[in-house]
Amino acid sequence: MERDVTAPLRRIVGAPGALVALIISCLVLTFPGLLAAAEAVGEHGGAPHLEGAALGLIWVLPFAGILLSIALFPLLAPNIWHHHFGKISAFWALSFLVPFALTYGFDLALYEVLHTVLLEYVPFIVLLLALFTVAGGVRVTGSLTGTPLVNTGILFLGTVIASWMGTTGAAMLLIRPLLKANDGRRHKVHVVVFFIFLVANIGGSLTPLGDPPLFLGFLKGVDFFWTTRHMLLPMALVSAVLLAIFFAMDSFLYTREPPRKEKPRDAEKLGIEGGINILLLGGVVAAVLLSGVWKPGIGFEVYHVHVDIQNVARDVLLVGIALLSLRLTSNESRRLNAFSWFPILEVAKLFAGIFLTIIPAIAILRAGTDGALSGIVSAVTTPDGQPINYMYFWATGILSSFLDNAPTYLVFFNTAGGDPMHLMHDVPNTLLAISAGAVFMGANTYIGNAPNFMVKAIAEERGVNMPSFFGYIAWSGLILIPLFLLTTVVFFL
Repeated sequence: MERDVTAPLRRIVGAPGALVALIISCLVLTFPGLLAAAEAVGEHGGAPHLEGAALGLIWVLPFAGILLSIALFPLLAPNIWHHHFGKISAFWALSFLVPFALTYGFDLALYEVLHTVLLEYVPFIVLLLALFTVAGGVRVTGSLTGTPLVNTGILFLGTVIASWMGTTGAAMLLIRPLLKANDGRRHKVHVVVFFIFLVANIGGSLTPLGDPPLFLGFLKGVDFFWTTRHMLLPMALVSAVLLAIFFAMDSFLYTREPPRKEKPRDAEKLGIEGGINILLLGGVVAAVLLSGVWKPGIGFEVYHVHVDIQNVARDVLLVGIALLSLRLTSNESRRLNAFSWFPILEVAKLFAGIFLTIIPAIAILRAGTDGALSGIVSAVTTPDGQPINYMYFWATGILSSFLDNAPTYLVFFNTAGGDPMHLMHDVPNTLLAISAGAVFMGANTYIGNAPNFMVKAIAEERGVNMPSFFGYIAWSGLILIPLFLLTTVVFFL
């Protein structure tokens, strides 16, 4: 009997009462930890306001805790992690929220949580859900063999298209065909690691559609094609070297593969099934772009949190596109594509904790030289106020490796003056350094950019023994950091 891989989602969608009950339950469980508002509360148009200058680094400990859990639990207690990672994520979220509420009051905690959930987490997870669902309906039929030439070609294609459909869209579209092509190989971890480097990160350098930090810059007034002109050479250098390293490594490992048994010829012709989903991917990109350029000036407030109507429209469109993809793609095609909901559920649960525990870290950074991380902010300028471009590159990049790279980009964009015309025309290398740091170094860790962890989850579900959190950092440290040092010398010194 054909397995209906969409049944779990359809059961939720088909039961509005159950969905409402689920949302209410989540709120009831979460609100005890939302508590907030005291000395660090200022009045900004009647809304509670978190003063990052009032926060010490102790408030970042829950964020460090969830990172260490992601790094260590899969190594030390894999069974516990596999079955309880959602509870572990919730524990760290509450370990921040409860003390924060008790210290600063319910009002501020509620405001910060609603601000994070409504303006950051919900748009993040809705976009990932849409891309995951739509890309999961595209199946490459027939047989692709994971030779070094084929693998390098897929990585090159993904790197090229990532700037135009987003790193997440390109990664979700190509990861399954790549895994399928390498099913019979013993050595394939490196294939996924380089895929994360190139397709999930560096490939998104050339347009605001490629990566969220660049889209925020576009919304702030950076010209759409400024990024294309200025990021092309750094992106081309890093991508070319990575592709060359990958081809050499893959060629060497390919010669060490055991002799393959002759498989019966695939009866299916090489082609694409579920091609309608490629059009739907275009719809996802259009919905995101629409929310950035359509500004009707209409919105509503949820406990002082202003929600713009264009963002609601975008999220509704994205959910509609995901449901349309489920409707138009056969269950059998998704089954043959090894599609399941586990990777998106894992990302949703873990990043819920990350988005909440990251609140104080971002607030401290936004406090600039008045915050506990003032040394980082001060290090990017000379005593007479001139920007130090290589420091902008590394400060933005290192923080983007562990924090959300979009707000990190904004912090240093504003530190550099925040005037797009000045940045584009008077100090273009400073803006380039901020942009390249945020995009390139998202590849340094699994949590540096949205698709990294999802690619890891999909690969592991397909039986690839991916590196641990620290194991992946070892890969990026050995391969990417020397490349970023070269980028520094060529472009920022």
